[in-house]
Amino acid sequence: MRDRKAVRIPAPAGRAQFEGTAPVVVVVGGGIAGLSAATLLAERGAQVVLCERENYLGGRVGGWSTRLADGSDATMTRGFHAFFRQYYNLRALLERVDPAGRALVAVPDYPLQHASGHRDGFAHLPKTVPWNVLAFLRSSPTFRWRDLPDVNARAALSLLDVSVPRVYEELDGIDAATYLERIRFPEAAHALAFEVFSRSFFAHPTRMSAAELAVMFHIYFLGSSEGLLFDVAADPFPHGLWEPLRRHLALLGATVCTGTEVRSVLPGEDKRFSVTIGGGAIEADAVVLAADVPGLRSLVGDSPALGDAAWREKVGGLRTAPRFLVSRYWLDTPVDADRPGFLGTGGHDLLDNISVLNHYEHEARAWAARTGGSVVELHGYALPSDVDEQDARARLWAQLTEVYPETKRAGVVDERHELREDCPLFPAGGYAGRPGVTTPDDFLVVAGDLVRIDLPVALMERAATTGFAAANHLLSRWGVAGTDLWTVPAEGRAPLLRAAARRWRTL
Repeated sequence: MRDRKAVRIPAPAGRAQFEGTAPVVVVVGGGIAGLSAATLLAERGAQVVLCERENYLGGRVGGWSTRLADGSDATMTRGFHAFFRQYYNLRALLERVDPAGRALVAVPDYPLQHASGHRDGFAHLPKTVPWNVLAFLRSSPTFRWRDLPDVNARAALSLLDVSVPRVYEELDGIDAATYLERIRFPEAAHALAFEVFSRSFFAHPTRMSAAELAVMFHIYFLGSSEGLLFDVAADPFPHGLWEPLRRHLALLGATVCTGTEVRSVLPGEDKRFSVTIGGGAIEADAVVLAADVPGLRSLVGDSPALGDAAWREKVGGLRTAPRFLVSRYWLDTPVDADRPGFLGTGGHDLLDNISVLNHYEHEARAWAARTGGSVVELHGYALPSDVDEQDARARLWAQLTEVYPETKRAGVVDERHELREDCPLFPAGGYAGRPGVTTPDDFLVVAGDLVRIDLPVALMERAATTGFAAANHLLSRWGVAGTDLWTVPAEGRAPLLRAAARRWRTL
């Protein structure tokens, strides 16, 4: 059940389905955004052609097969992803192929551990403001009541009065680190809770907009009654999520092409666009651009007739967050049975979190049961520019053995590493320059977590929301009904706290 204060954005009205010859829509990119747009358009009867550059669907939540040194077949991915309960639109997409909700399983807590020994969790907190905040202050080892007089109450209250999109007008001009220093939370709380959360955007707080940090706290803790708990995929992403969705699209008549890179979008001859792929082209009535930052920049650069100069400048100005490393190890010994499936870490050099996949994922659990070992994954976000991959791997492993000492005696059966630099960066002052869903051409739309949309959504949910919003926009042009969107409340959910924050602002 959704938060009772969740906000519904009504779908564009219109006919239930296309009548007669339906338009051809090419969707560029098979990540969450592209899949969301393609699914809704295909459900309404559009002739959808989805083109994905990689050989798998899911984008940054995709996965592919690999053969381990012991002969086992396994699925490698780009790392752990948390499916928060607030992800209403992403869950609506997954319900198409998983109506019983078996593809995701709950984890009992969201534990955070700092190198100093401080550890926080969220499992037993009330779910709504102000009770969750009071309970966190009472139970958290990183907050002490005697530290509260040092907190800048005026700045802290702004976290309780987030309003989207107003928060971008107020806070986008400063970076998250400066904002946190202004609030003056206790150092341990700053280092653990706030920096761990901000780095989930793959950037150090000094390179991230304070507005994005405030919106994130609003979504996950202060503005929603869903709490900070989440679900994880019970099977590797392709098996449980994307291959079923590929089959769903095929049943709807859509064409899904993986391993197919779109090179340009040019004016068409018989239709509005000509989408070039390899040595051929697809004539299309509309196009959804759902590529990642490098792909979108490259595609627009090679498509000189798309948009206008101002829009093209926005796309060209998009930047990626620093490199991140995912290291997965298949070990010949188990980790301790009480280790959580996921642990967020702070103060441990490059290490940002540890996942024990065999504690929640079926494939990894089966491998561990058969071999007596374990499957452990390490994430290091926002790697410094002077750290090379080999050094980063070694340092992540060393930190694992400190946090989970039992791994010191483990032998490595096999390992896989993914070093990437393609996540969007949301720097201070960057909000106004980000492209939105719509473009100067009514039949060209953009979707993805890089896209500006004036709703409190982030990460995978931003991708799904913009994908549906892009499809809604196109459908409305043709007089066909879209789908409702849902978000957490656009404003802080406690009127008295909002009023107090606004009063502070005027003093």
